[in-house]
Amino acid sequence: MMTSLNFDAQDGILRSFSDAPPTHYTVKIQSLSLLTKNSLEKYESEDFEAGGYKWKLVFYPNGNKSRNVKDHISLYLVMSGANATQISREVYAVFRLFLLDQNKGNYLVLQEQNERRFHGMKLDWGFDQFLSQKAFTEASNGFLLDDTSVFGAEVFVCKERNTCKGECLSMVKDAVMYKHVWKIDNFSKLDAEFYDSKTFISGDQKWKIQLYPKGKGNGIGTHLSLYLALADPKSLPPGSKIYADFTLRILDQVNARHQFGKVNFWFSTSNPERGWLRFITLGFLSQAGMGFLSKDTCIVEAEVTVHGISNAL
Repeated sequence: MMTSLNFDAQDGILRSFSDAPPTHYTVKIQSLSLLTKNSLEKYESEDFEAGGYKWKLVFYPNGNKSRNVKDHISLYLVMSGANATQISREVYAVFRLFLLDQNKGNYLVLQEQNERRFHGMKLDWGFDQFLSQKAFTEASNGFLLDDTSVFGAEVFVCKERNTCKGECLSMVKDAVMYKHVWKIDNFSKLDAEFYDSKTFISGDQKWKIQLYPKGKGNGIGTHLSLYLALADPKSLPPGSKIYADFTLRILDQVNARHQFGKVNFWFSTSNPERGWLRFITLGFLSQAGMGFLSKDTCIVEAEVTVHGISNAL
């Protein structure tokens, strides 16, 4: 007798029993009680393939707390794979989720009446209240025997549709400023068009300072030009942008009246650098009594704080 199998009425959910096992994937969980004992709120299966896409099952033995589920188990189908969040199309699928009755050898099957649309901003569909804890643990129902349960899934992709282009901005909470110091000796002997500092890291991005000792663009011959640049802009994913504020500074090593510029900018593969063509005049830089070139040494500082990253969807 299945006395405790009184299904809650949930709109649009079809429940049935099937003798046939799930077509695409089965998950057997042994020692299920140890999930809770070891503070595992959920169990995620390995990826499986169906309809040309990768999927996985996610099971919450005590209900999905993030959705305020109580007294039920929760079970979901999730579009998976390394680039699931960046998928550029919508995938419409009909799916069925299974739970084995180990007494009778058949399966309880839950299915929504309508197809569901999976895409980069909505990767999971399923059932917050797949089954009550009471019905799940009732031995006569056969769903949990010897601390073991068996779940499964079938996924049938109905149609696919390319989505519009988009982007996702992630702001950095409590962003940390990184300071890089570049000491340049024998400054008067510099004869190349420009010089790069050593690469440094701020906000998980690689940066460098670029210095043009005789100027660049409309600063040539009159000014020193100074820039902050992404050290490896081609490594950014297409459509990605980095929002940073930064200060570039040439130290006055005698009077501490430093020359600096401060700005914020969206760095990207197509705009990998930002700075000043006319950072400081060559005359002021080398003026006697000023400390910008003390003993023919110039000290350049960069302070970089990454505040946000925007990635294409």
